[in-house]
Amino acid sequence: MGIAKARAEMSEIPENSAQTGHELVQSYLRTLDNSPGVYRMLDVQSRVLYVGKARALKKRVANYANPNGHSPRIARMIRETASMMFLTTRTETEALLLEQNLIKQLKPRYNVLLRDDKSFPNILVSRTHAYPQIKKHRGAKTEKGDYFGPFASAGAVNRSLNQLQRVFLLRNCTDATFESRTRPCLLYQIKRCSAPCTGQISAEDYAASVADAMRFLKGDSTRLQAQLAAQMAQASEAMEFERAAALRDRIRALTNVQSVQGINPRGVREADVIALHMEGGQACVQVFFIRANQNWGNKDYYPRVGPDIDPPEVLEAFLGQFYDQKDPPPQLILSHPIENADLMTDALSQKLGRKVEILVPQRGEKAELIDGALRNARESLARRMAEGQAQSKLLAGLADALDLDGPPKRVEVYDNSHIQGAHAVGAMIVAGPDGFLKSQYRKFNIRGTDLTPGDDFGMMREVLTRRFQRLIQQDPDRATEAWPDLLLIDGGAGQVSAVKQIMDDLGIDDLPFIGVAKGIDRDQGKEEFHRPGQPVMALPRNDPVLYFIQRLRDEAHRFAIGAHRAKRAQAVSATPLDDIAGVGAARKRALLAHFGSAKAVARADLADLKVVQGVNDALAQKIYDHFHERG
Repeated sequence: MGIAKARAEMSEIPENSAQTGHELVQSYLRTLDNSPGVYRMLDVQSRVLYVGKARALKKRVANYANPNGHSPRIARMIRETASMMFLTTRTETEALLLEQNLIKQLKPRYNVLLRDDKSFPNILVSRTHAYPQIKKHRGAKTEKGDYFGPFASAGAVNRSLNQLQRVFLLRNCTDATFESRTRPCLLYQIKRCSAPCTGQISAEDYAASVADAMRFLKGDSTRLQAQLAAQMAQASEAMEFERAAALRDRIRALTNVQSVQGINPRGVREADVIALHMEGGQACVQVFFIRANQNWGNKDYYPRVGPDIDPPEVLEAFLGQFYDQKDPPPQLILSHPIENADLMTDALSQKLGRKVEILVPQRGEKAELIDGALRNARESLARRMAEGQAQSKLLAGLADALDLDGPPKRVEVYDNSHIQGAHAVGAMIVAGPDGFLKSQYRKFNIRGTDLTPGDDFGMMREVLTRRFQRLIQQDPDRATEAWPDLLLIDGGAGQVSAVKQIMDDLGIDDLPFIGVAKGIDRDQGKEEFHRPGQPVMALPRNDPVLYFIQRLRDEAHRFAIGAHRAKRAQAVSATPLDDIAGVGAARKRALLAHFGSAKAVARADLADLKVVQGVNDALAQKIYDHFHERG
């Protein structure tokens, strides 16, 4: 959600700047009126403790000035408050939008915080080619075509794509691959594609298959199935038995798709079903995506909450942050009411451009959907709590084994990947009490031009220098959870010595780091652990802490290899067209599809370049000049 225009008003500093707590809050009341707005509570180091919205700022802040009636969490927050800031807005809805934006930006300690907020994948039926491609799409919807989603995960999209390929035989190859085919690929042989690339299907028949697939994705499967049955009967009567058999196979595949989709609600066409379960100071929010009367998967979230926070506050904060960068559906079906349903409805309706309805059903099909989502949320949180207890034991064991001051809350593991120095990538993975924190993984494209190919020490120096220089710049006081408590490095004494020099150069002398190296015979299970200024140590082969360290190292290795392969694949697919300003992915595809190769584009004359779709006269001239200036 974008921030509406707001009137910024920095409050006056109280006369007694040493005040904190209730007295400090009381001193601000004379500067406030009952305008809607957003307030921030800050500690003595000016770190934001809490961001809140108010329909009437003076009335809301006055509540904090009262020393009685607060939960332990709020009472502790008030005691730590050393200053406040205020922003007034024109409307209450603007205050809600601004509050959620500031929470995501500042991540205050006392707010409910959604930790994982990635975009969701969609299915895209591309419209840039005479034979449209069906594929997975994530991110901004800039490519021309029809989008269907969101789906809960890449796995849900891939399953749906596989099912759609079985039924409708649409291609999923790139335009460049399509243009280069001279005979059908394996997908045609196993009846997953109709091979339009080699003319095995006419443009009209392929277009009909695309239209059927889109109707299915829009939820019109019953009428589609009836039409296919009618077409099969007509083909049989006309003794077109091969066509009738193909239609029969399509009907069977369509029936199979419908049977494996799970519960498909009849009375809910397009909605998100959102259920919250809280237990032991933790929370799980389960989101089910219902589109076109079909269940397109579910995903669980674990927002950061306190032990004495109420479900309405958690759910409202979740909705505001969850839909900050996503369009909401016309209906939100919730397990609990939220505190400011009218403001949230107005904000989400503005974002979608049409009415959004927030429901808390008590009976009927919608209530059954909530019951199922609640059951999933309860079971997911139970699994997470059990895994968290096991993870906490492993972290405590890691601290004992490595003589740390206490169990680390954030472990960063580093690795490099390259082939003889080419396409070198550094990787960092993060683990903590909640397991692997994949949203905080980072990859580092090695930039150093003076590195000897294969110089692992030099690569590690670059990665760690970039990582910790940024940390020092962004959080010099180590006030956030971004600073690690332990570093694990894939390597032995040489790597540890190099890391020690890097940390000394950065002025960091209190961060423990361990080099993990395989033993003399490089047998897994005989890892040696190197620490600066201490003798090499090892752990018993059957020690759970050893297995835990191996898992951490293997995850870093997996992530580094994946990043390296992606970089290598990108380099393989690179063409001279990438160097031309104004030639993005879509125009590059159009040029390659028209001419067949980048070499042919370089040889093309100006008139031929101008006829390519999406290439205007000015860009055609730029492309022509780019290649002819070189030669």
